[in-house]
Amino acid sequence: MTDPQQSGYSGDPSWQAQPPAQPGAYQDSGYQPMYQDPTGQAAPAQPYQAGYPVQAYPTDTDPISGQPVMPPGYPAPGYPVATPGPSTNGLSIAAMVVSIVGALGLCGYGLGGYLGAVGAILGHVASKQIRERGEGGAGFAKAAIIVGWIATGIAILATIALVIFFVWLANQPSTYDSGF
Repeated sequence: MTDPQQSGYSGDPSWQAQPPAQPGAYQDSGYQPMYQDPTGQAAPAQPYQAGYPVQAYPTDTDPISGQPVMPPGYPAPGYPVATPGPSTNGLSIAAMVVSIVGALGLCGYGLGGYLGAVGAILGHVASKQIRERGEGGAGFAKAAIIVGWIATGIAILATIALVIFFVWLANQPSTYDSGF
């Protein structure tokens, strides 16, 4: 049993090799749109028929206005060019990291919070550098100052509480009876 040869295969004469087109000549590909106008009106004629010269690459000047044509990838003259913003101050990032580590150090009896003072001081120095140099990172520096001083304040309160606790503990009467 054999299948009948279907349209679109290599045996179909419409798929046979076409002669090469002449440069600049219009070649009809035989394309028909899938949608047909229900009113039955004919489609408008193609505006570009055979023999219309097609320019493949732009010239150095526009033939109508005489203005220079920019190569692809470059903005047209007069348009703003986006430039990257100021770089972020590295000291402000370091100050933020040290302040966060100091805040996390509060979990160790509150004494690790003293590292927050280092972060806060680094934040003040970074803030001064940002003002002088016009760099970015002012938010990091301000956050480092705030977190650092809060962690330092809590560490001071924790130290006072520990000192009071140990003094109170040392003044308690001993329940240990030596028996001598």
